[in-house]
Amino acid sequence: MPPEDSVLLRIFIGDSDRYQRLPLFEAIVLKAREFRLEGATVLHGILGFGASSRIHQSTALILSSDLPVVVEIVDRADKIDAFLPVLEQMMISGLITMEKARVIK
Repeated sequence: MPPEDSVLLRIFIGDSDRYQRLPLFEAIVLKAREFRLEGATVLHGILGFGASSRIHQSTALILSSDLPVVVEIVDRADKIDAFLPVLEQMMISGLITMEKARVIK
């Protein structure tokens, strides 16, 4: 099967972000599954900062309560575009990026 042109949706949020009593990253993955998107992966960071420039860090002595989290979702552009309005309603803050991806199945 030839490579398929797709979109990589990357969502940058904090570990403490919530949506309807669930961790936001979990709610996003469940909603992506409901939309029948091809797949989603949650990556927990150990160091980062956002718009506030406040450092979020995990160390052996101190565990931050808001570590960086990245949710990655890959699918066709039309399916990602249909998902975006729902995603934007779920997020109070954070960053969403999109880039072309070449998926090889």
